[in-house]
Amino acid sequence: MAREASAGPQRSRLQGLRDSGLLGQLIRFGIAGGISTLVYSAVYLPLSLYVFERRHAVYAVPFAFVVAVTAGFFLHSRWSFKGHGSREPGGVQQVKFVMVQATGMALNALVTWIGTAGFGLPPWAPLLPAVALATIVTFILNRWLVFA
Repeated sequence: MAREASAGPQRSRLQGLRDSGLLGQLIRFGIAGGISTLVYSAVYLPLSLYVFERRHAVYAVPFAFVVAVTAGFFLHSRWSFKGHGSREPGGVQQVKFVMVQATGMALNALVTWIGTAGFGLPPWAPLLPAVALATIVTFILNRWLVFA
């Protein structure tokens, strides 16, 4: 009986997330982010392994960012946040998106630099914590600033 009573509020919260559209957005954002991460990694890893020295792996970040942010805008604007908020005419929304993604890139670059230059880790090692931090921050900013 106590177990059923504690499940009630959890079900209610989950239903609230579904009703608000937030749950669907989180799932779509995660999938689109996964695709963007694969795109980012496909550019970052070869550059950091074969073009730049280990201590300069951070130089690969802007190149990977440009490719991933382009794919990400189309995925997020047309799928992740489809039906949420309004779409601003002109390039205002795209500029906001790029600014949010630049914040993510800066966080990513910082974690990459700390891991590779600061701790001497291989270029792939900071990838997971960098992407995780950037994902959390950019979801929040995209939902309440870009696609509000």
